[in-house]
Amino acid sequence: MFALSTAVVIYCLLVAAIFLGLWFYYDRRDHARFEGERRKATFHCISCGHLYTGPTGAEVSKCPQCNHENVRLKF
Repeated sequence: MFALSTAVVIYCLLVAAIFLGLWFYYDRRDHARFEGERRKATFHCISCGHLYTGPTGAEVSKCPQCNHENVRLKF
């Protein structure tokens, strides 16, 4: 049916396509996870000193430890 060299080339291309597909999938997945974490707002409680994160875009959030309202940190 196929010569041995043709079969080897087709096999190598198939393996390369699978690896490239997996690389693309995991790269996109990890990028989405990183962006989700990066976009969270960071807060520092002035009452108890606790550092915590809040939802994306929140300007004010209550501290989970002492329930004091804090303004988000701006870097």
